Parts: sequence; C-alpha cells; structure tokens
Amino acid sequence: MEAQCACGQLVVILPEDVTPAVVACHCTACQRRSGSPFGVGAYYPRALLSFSGDSRAWTRQADSGGAFTTHFCPVCGSSVYWTTEKHPDAVGIAVGAIADPHFPAPVRSVWEETRHDWVEITSATQHFPKGRS
Repeated sequence: MEAQCACGQLVVILPEDVTPAVVACHCTACQRRSGSPFGVGAYYPRALLSFSGDSRAWTRQADSGGAFTTHFCPVCGSSVYWTTEKHPDAVGIAVGAIADPHFPAPVRSVWEETRHDWVEITSATQHFPKGRS
C-alpha cells in the first residue's frame, strides 16, 4: 500500500500489516492545509515507512506549542505527510494521498470546536473539543 502526491513523484510505502490510528482533525490549520472542512490522517510508526521522491517542508507552531511540519510535493503541491514535535516517532499520512476507498474510517475526531456544523464523523468513537490531551 502506498500514499502518493497527485503527480506521483513523492511516494510513501505503508506497511500492510499495521492498523494505523486514523484521526479526523477540524482545526483551522488542517482545514487550510487540506483545502477541506477537515483533514484526515493515518498515523504510523516512522520506522515502518519508506519514502521516495523529493519533498518540501513547511513548519508551523501547533496549538500544543510544538512544531508541526507538513511535507508536500514541490512539483504538484500535494500535502502527503506530516511530522510533529509532540510525537517524533510517528508520521501522519494524508488519507486522501492513499486514495483507497476501503481504507479504515477515523476512530477519533479532534478540534470539534471549529468543526463545520454540517460535518459529522459518525465512525469516530472518541470526540474532543480541542486536541487530545
């Protein structure tokens, strides 16, 4: 299984025998990063991923105070993965970059205080008004 940008030059190979934590985030930063009312990420241990292609990185300060770095394709601009200072051994993969309609649904929904009123993540069993503590 793999995640890739729109043009295919930035690819992340994902382990098929690992069930990732899938999270829907409604924070305004994820809305802007994804161009959608929320972002959905699948979190994997960094050591289990393989990266190929060129990426560019942009770092912002997360609401937690730590660094949040988005890696995107310098050719097509697609956001493919991100890393955080809070969880340095994990990588968030944009579920849209995986493009598998059978990929697991989010189990957690965070930053619901900025969730669009018409959005409901029915698959999530955990809901948080802000980030998870």
